Amino acid sequence: MKRSAADERAGLSVAARLLISGTAVMVVMAAVVSGILFSGSDVSVGRAEKADACCWREGVTPAALSELIGIRIPEPATDRRAGHKIGERDDTGVLAFTLPTDDADAYTSRLFRKGTQMVGNLHPQDQDFRPPGGFAHLGLPEPETLVEGLTQGSECPDELTTPEGRHLKTCIDLFAHELGAGVTRIYVKATV
Repeated sequence: MKRSAADERAGLSVAARLLISGTAVMVVMAAVVSGILFSGSDVSVGRAEKADACCWREGVTPAALSELIGIRIPEPATDRRAGHKIGERDDTGVLAFTLPTDDADAYTSRLFRKGTQMVGNLHPQDQDFRPPGGFAHLGLPEPETLVEGLTQGSECPDELTTPEGRHLKTCIDLFAHELGAGVTRIYVKATV
């Protein structure tokens, strides 16, 4: 059966319309997928920023937080900083201060149980690591990202009788970071 010229033109027109329609659908779908991918990353970044800024108690002092944790801040300590983040289940307290390195070494040796040694950061986190209730709230780097000059340890109050540890009311993670020039920053994180 022979097709007329009008049928052929109509056939081309249908093919052209199908091609144009298919291309348009693909362009719209690509735009939708791109929009979802890019807006999703913006949303997750926004959520992370909001989570970092959310729920910090106002006016928390290093003295008040150290009392809550049960850890003494030595007299010669300077650059004292504290934060208390309210969590859904548990709150987190972060405390930081600097000491002369000799005082910091003596302080940590009186805190931990006999025979306990602080260790270096063998598995550092990436520089963009932002844990909930982190030290970034205090304007400090997260100690888990530091390697050079950092030692760390954990302690709990269970039957702890060391001179500095006997007052602990909760478990702590403690980091000591030698800043150089004979100065060490002590970082303390606790669930409060």
